[in-house]
Amino acid sequence: MSNESSSRGGDEPHNPDIDARFSYANERTFLAWIRTALGLMTAGLAITQVFPPFSFSGGRRLIGLPLIALGVVIASLSIRTWRANEEAMRLGHKLPRSVLPFVTAIVVAAVAITGFVLVIVEGGK
Repeated sequence: MSNESSSRGGDEPHNPDIDARFSYANERTFLAWIRTALGLMTAGLAITQVFPPFSFSGGRRLIGLPLIALGVVIASLSIRTWRANEEAMRLGHKLPRSVLPFVTAIVVAAVAITGFVLVIVEGGK
């Protein structure tokens, strides 16, 4: 038993020499989530600051702030997901499921519906 696996206190297999392709793929996925987070935060900021205001008070914030918040959540969770995937690969475990795709889809859909409703209401005036 290697020193590292015995220092972990378990009998779990430890594979410090995982195929680099898997580690690189995990890193590319992490960087894709970071790009997504930056894009969402940029879009949210642009919506709240640059878009013309709706007649509905706070309409731009209603659309932009959830995107900024989602960007922060994605950036925060993506590092945790990256680390968990690396650890699982090194220990030979199944990769953990990520909530990032589900949360992202729900928030983006909710923001899109909100924007759609605001545009419809605005068009009627």
